[in-house]
Amino acid sequence: MSPDKLLSLGQTALELGLVNALTVLALFLSYSMLNVCDLSTDGCFTLGAAVGALVAISGHPWLSIPAAMLAGSVSGFVTATLQMRMGVQSLLAGIVVNTGLYSLNMALTGNKATLPMNKTPTVFVFMKNALKDTPFAGQSTLIVMLIAVVLAVLFLCFFLRTKLGLAIRATGSNADMVRSSSINPTFTTTVGLCISNAFTALSGCLMAQQQKNYDVNMGSGMVTVALASLLIGGVFFGKHRSIPLQAIGAVIGAFLFRLVYALALRLNMPAFMLKAVSSVIVVLAISGPYLRKQFPMMLKTLRTRRSVPGASEGGKG
Repeated sequence: MSPDKLLSLGQTALELGLVNALTVLALFLSYSMLNVCDLSTDGCFTLGAAVGALVAISGHPWLSIPAAMLAGSVSGFVTATLQMRMGVQSLLAGIVVNTGLYSLNMALTGNKATLPMNKTPTVFVFMKNALKDTPFAGQSTLIVMLIAVVLAVLFLCFFLRTKLGLAIRATGSNADMVRSSSINPTFTTTVGLCISNAFTALSGCLMAQQQKNYDVNMGSGMVTVALASLLIGGVFFGKHRSIPLQAIGAVIGAFLFRLVYALALRLNMPAFMLKAVSSVIVVLAISGPYLRKQFPMMLKTLRTRRSVPGASEGGKG
């Protein structure tokens, strides 16, 4: 593979990785900080794409960003209400909301599975025009995504150090202790899920505008992608690190995940096998730290069996 192709492959992976990084940061807040596995990610991602596409098509591409984030916040509020006020288990609450969002997304688009945006002005088009006749004219997509991800990381780093952010982190660590400290875990969980889903919807909004197309199934498997990216990032910057390093690790994980995807496509792997690639990456990311700890013990056991005659036969003979 030539250097030019490698550079193009890396840039494509970086752009897609930055788009997905917003969803990974959302899962970082809900899963790592709040200790809630929100399975409504797929539907919320598509919701943000649908709302963003509709608002952009109406001629307001910049307004599509807060509109999508607001829609995502409402989705997070519904999930938190089911979980905290109606006694629905968190996993089941996410599944219920994710299922309902499919119908909602179809209703928003007038029962259309796709919305073409080829002639629609988007934030990427505005950035491209703004960078015209500059050395960065061909990097408009990358710059937009960098700005969005940097702002999201800075927001999380600041927010999680505030009194409310610390309460959210404490809720994820020990909800009973938080309750005994006169902090309402229902409120902290609701705020955390609203912010998390707002980031997920923003990711979907930018993805639709970048691809100039909305598809009702574009969020399928996004929770797997985000979880795998988050776990990959944890390999570089684990829980013992500071919040900024963990957030940066999540972004790096999103890039590496997309890089593996891009390499798989470059090797002419069938598109239907990409889901299997995602599953394998998740398994490796989860089991990697455990296997790394067990590997020296496995080697020691293997050496012992080789050094002791008859050990492999269980002492028979």
